Amino acid sequence: MQKPPSLNFDQPDVFDRLEALDDSGLDTLDFGVIGFDADNTVRRYNAFESRLSGVAPHRVLGNALFAAVAPCMNNFIVAQRFEDCAASGESLDATVDYVFTLRMLPAKVVLRMLASAKPGLRYLLVNRRP
Repeated sequence: MQKPPSLNFDQPDVFDRLEALDDSGLDTLDFGVIGFDADNTVRRYNAFESRLSGVAPHRVLGNALFAAVAPCMNNFIVAQRFEDCAASGESLDATVDYVFTLRMLPAKVVLRMLASAKPGLRYLLVNRRP
């Protein structure tokens, strides 16, 4: 599947477009995508994020995002935002400046947290070009 020409990190309808992409479509994007379920198990992980984090998909997919993959995001800024929205039944679309500190030198990023009010995957987008 080809990357839709207008799909970008800041796009208002990016959640719906991510849902429509297959894994090869995710791999064409120029920002990181991590899709995870209500149990925080990673179900989708694109090539861009794998390449820049240095963590292969087989080490991420099927693992707990905030406990095993990225414990540096297991805090009130990221993980708790997803939990609060799920508990309230609200959708989430929030962007924050962040610094990754695990398994690498500190890296400044912009995170976009996306979740629908409906059950399904949640997404964490990572823009490494702030």
